[in-house]
This record gives sequence, C-alpha cells and structure tokens, in this order.
Amino acid sequence: MSRPAERPAERLDDAEIVAASWDDPEAFGELFRRHAPRLHAYVKRRLGVTLADDVVAETFATAFRRRDRFDGRAEFAAWLWGIASNLIARHHRQETRMFRAFARTGVDPAEDGVAERVSDRVLAAAHGPRLAKALASLSAQDRGAILLLAWGELSYAEIAAVLELPLGTVKAKIHRTRTKLRKALPREDNDG
Repeated sequence: MSRPAERPAERLDDAEIVAASWDDPEAFGELFRRHAPRLHAYVKRRLGVTLADDVVAETFATAFRRRDRFDGRAEFAAWLWGIASNLIARHHRQETRMFRAFARTGVDPAEDGVAERVSDRVLAAAHGPRLAKALASLSAQDRGAILLLAWGELSYAEIAAVLELPLGTVKAKIHRTRTKLRKALPREDNDG
C-alpha cells in the first residue's frame, strides 16, 4: 500500500491530505481548492462581501494550525464548517445589523453585483426585507442552522456535525425556524 503523500493530492481524500500536510504543508492547499469556494459563498451570505475573505482565510489558517485535532472520525468538511461557524458567531452582531439594514432598505448588502437568476432576484426583491427582518430576529443557533441548509447547502447530518447537535435536534430546529420564517412572509394566493 502506498503512503498517501506518494499519490497526487487531487487523488487523496481529505483525511489523507491532512495527514500528508505534516510532511508537505503545501498539500493543505488542495483542501482550500476543494472547499473554499462553497465556504466563501456561504460566509458571504452570512456576513457580507467585506468579511467573507477574512473569515474564510482565518477558517483555513485555524484548520491548518489545529489539524492535529482532526481525528478523521467526522468528515473534514463538517470539521471545517464548524470552525467557520465559530468564527461567524464572533461576527453575530455584524450579521444582525446586516439583516436589519436589508429589512429597512430592501438592499441586500451581500449582493456583489454578479447577475443571478432572474427568478431569485424577483423573489428577493419581493420578500427580501421581510425575510431579513425575520432572520435578524432568530437566535444565532437557529439562524446558523437554517442558513447552513439554505445557503451552505449542507445536509441535516452535516449541519448536526457542524453545530455538534443530535440529528433530531437539528431537524426539529430547522422545522421550527422554517415555520417562523413562513409566518413572516406573505402567503401565496393558491386559489388559482
């Protein structure tokens, strides 16, 4: 059996890359290549464009410094997102201010000018301020869970790993949060 460091990094799984990074620290860059784009998009939605680069960089710097704590039992991505979630929690007040500003002005501070699908923009224009106000009113953990699902596109199991909560608790939390958010948005007329 070959040692993980003898194979090209792109052929290794995440845990093997973490192990290989002890002999070749540059190997850790492959983890950045794999996970940074999705993580950056999520952090940008949570904290805005200004903080996203810094939080993602700090997430990977922390992961690299603490890679001895990664035991391979959990997926590396969940461990990484847990680090990012802790850093985001530090910026909770900024996030709440951002959602309140969105609720007041109707201007999404996380929008960076890249054209998105028209239907998303129409929906955001119609519901964005109310949704932002509702998100600002949630607890940090409830907001984190629903945004890991919606913007991070993580599964319930991944969210449970990130938040270090039982899967059933995450499912119940997201269900309750969705109910709160639905009440904050106008109902669609289904009487066609």
